[in-house]
Amino acid sequence: MKRSVRIFWKLFFVGFLALVVLILTVNFGVWGKMPSITELENPTILQASEVYADDGTLMGKYYLERGNRTNVQYKDISPYVINALVSTEDERFYSHSGIDFKRTISAVAHLGQNGGASTITQQLALNLFNSRSSNPFMRLIQKLQEWIIAIKLERNFTKEEILALYLNAVSFSENTYGIRSASRTFFQKEPDQLNIEEAALLVGMVNAPSLFNPRRNPKASRDRRNVVINQMVRNKKIDPELAAKLKQTPIKLNFRKLDQNTGYAPYFREILREDVKSILKDIKKPDGGSYNIYSDALKIYTTINPRMQEYAEEAVASHMPTMQKILESTAKIKNGSIWKGFDNVVEAAMKQSDRWAAMKDEGYTEKEIRRAFTQKTPMKVFAWNKDREKDTVMTPIDSIKYQHQIMQSSFMAMDPVTGEVKAWVGGVNFKTFKYDHVNIKTKRQVGSSIKPLLYTQAMEERGFNEMTECERVAQYFPGQGWVPAGKGGKEGTISFAGALAFSDNYASAFVMKAVEPGPFADFISRLNIPTNIGPHPSNALGACDLSMFEMLWAYTIFAGRGFSTKPYYISRIEDRNGNVIKRFDYSVNRKEAISEGTAYRMARMMQGTVDFGTAAGLRNRIGVAELGGKTGTTNDNTDAWFMGYTPQLEAGVWVGCDDRFIRLNKNDARGYGGYAARPIWEYFFKKVLADKKLGYDKNAKFSKPANLDYDMNSAGYINEEYVAEPGAEGNNVGAGPASGFEILENNENIFPDSKPIEDDINAKKDSIPKAVMPKKNGSDPKIGEAKPTDDKKKKGLLQKIFGKKENNQ
Repeated sequence: MKRSVRIFWKLFFVGFLALVVLILTVNFGVWGKMPSITELENPTILQASEVYADDGTLMGKYYLERGNRTNVQYKDISPYVINALVSTEDERFYSHSGIDFKRTISAVAHLGQNGGASTITQQLALNLFNSRSSNPFMRLIQKLQEWIIAIKLERNFTKEEILALYLNAVSFSENTYGIRSASRTFFQKEPDQLNIEEAALLVGMVNAPSLFNPRRNPKASRDRRNVVINQMVRNKKIDPELAAKLKQTPIKLNFRKLDQNTGYAPYFREILREDVKSILKDIKKPDGGSYNIYSDALKIYTTINPRMQEYAEEAVASHMPTMQKILESTAKIKNGSIWKGFDNVVEAAMKQSDRWAAMKDEGYTEKEIRRAFTQKTPMKVFAWNKDREKDTVMTPIDSIKYQHQIMQSSFMAMDPVTGEVKAWVGGVNFKTFKYDHVNIKTKRQVGSSIKPLLYTQAMEERGFNEMTECERVAQYFPGQGWVPAGKGGKEGTISFAGALAFSDNYASAFVMKAVEPGPFADFISRLNIPTNIGPHPSNALGACDLSMFEMLWAYTIFAGRGFSTKPYYISRIEDRNGNVIKRFDYSVNRKEAISEGTAYRMARMMQGTVDFGTAAGLRNRIGVAELGGKTGTTNDNTDAWFMGYTPQLEAGVWVGCDDRFIRLNKNDARGYGGYAARPIWEYFFKKVLADKKLGYDKNAKFSKPANLDYDMNSAGYINEEYVAEPGAEGNNVGAGPASGFEILENNENIFPDSKPIEDDINAKKDSIPKAVMPKKNGSDPKIGEAKPTDDKKKKGLLQKIFGKKENNQ
């Protein structure tokens, strides 16, 4: 044998051996981690966690950019999508075993000018287990990894399962991932409803999502769509005549981008996000790893009722434009003097703004940035209209003041017995104002809304009853001064019940004198309220700061038969496979705080407020048999509250500005709780009680203990000697009829702040895909129900090296 021939064969065998060694080292992870058999059998796609309401309605999602997807099964994907994908990306998909050697040789021969060689399975391998390297040598190693993973995927999954996995993993335009998210985003359809041209458009994006974005590059996108349609003709998936017609049609989108502001109750979902992240710290996956709210496809089931959430947001939107107009009519707002002495607020907001940060990053000096804040510029600002914004021209400094002068509100409704939160509105518009005013950390001065708790302790522990005479004089507390300061109105006495109904400040100081400040602070703690209000006499008038969450928590003792019940809003959390990883039981949040008799008597006594007191006529207007409530107003009309409940439902409202110096005029009765907050509560309850599907009973009555000798008709609310003093809310006779409110025109065009996720068509709990990535062992559920197209797989050298096909028989 000639020497040259020997050298050739020697080089051939050395090269072949080197290739085999390289492939083996790649397979065993020498050049980078390779997925295990378990990982291949159960590939994990980054997938958004989803939040569900109590009826299974999808409320929203938590995701990072690549996690915004929801998996679907093969059977739920339009056949047009499947045909378009295979025709365009991998014509021999059903005949190869992961690698198309014919296509690979052609690609090498033509240096890639006739297209790439990657099969759908190889592309899936890259999407699931790798990211494209820019280093040429490592890209070669990566190609070998893709080949090996592709073969292993083919050994573990049917062709249909591979297609479903691919379409769930691939990226589309607008940072949308997965066929379901793409079809919803671009067409507001489920993926099984896509027609031919829609399927072709989406498949056309796969190789270059930005280039073929139909919104930004409509011509390129249409041309690419037509290429896909031509490929479908070439592979005999559609008739040439139909294709010719479809190629002439313009692109028709129904685009709606789902972001994390989209969906029901955005304020609630933001608080929920942080709570779930904290809960997940104590829960481990079966493999010992930690759950990630953004990528582990968790299902978070809440107690929020979508209909009640809509009614709550409608209620806020129905009244807050009126309050805003009242605020803007005040002289200090009109002339800008409200900001005198508060330049520090503007300064802080300016330095925390996106504009300041952006200009600083671009290298502008502080002097230049400050000058820019004084120059008028076009911008969008919040407005009370259906879009919640308007175009205007103003200086950035003025825009800061404008935003701070927007009145805010919070609303929460809950079941007073179980603690289930039914509706949560943290502000007037989440897109513009992210600060939530409901959660336990956001505290405001509560004013007279605290008085029922003080009166409860007096009844429970100091022997007070409905007819106890309360002095209407200022009370002196040694070392702490007089409460209330100064005098006013007619001195004398008023019954305990009448004092609460008319929110009399002098009588409340008398009650505090009997209870004492220290024991009252201890009583609030015994209700399990986390905030320590301190032993201050002024707490008789609500000088302390508490959150809406805490106030509703405390008020559960009335309709809850003496039990303090912590509000809760998560019922369970499931993993991506539907396994419950955390379940929540309300019973652990209940604590007996007062006797059932006291709870009943206070609930009946608080009806005085809504019959003839500071919220006069409310019970009759909403048409319920029994109702308890309390208004609250703080100094200078800074905060307005209304808390109320029926035997089945409890809710609270707060109205005010984020900056406490921005408020209505001190003596403007429209700033009292009965004016500013009560209408929101009233609107909500009217809507809820009128909705028969919700099942709330107007005739429901508080449960009277069997051994309680109590006659409502002789409870003695009114002391006829009492003459109410006009002025402060604490001595205001009543809020007056609803007709006394000024209503802005066209309020009917202002919709709730949040909306259902329109791209989650028919997504209810029973139809939510469980995103199970199955094994091919015949026992686990399949991604798709169709039978494998090709059971007779080709067995080549690589397959023999890297694994035998499992027996499905």
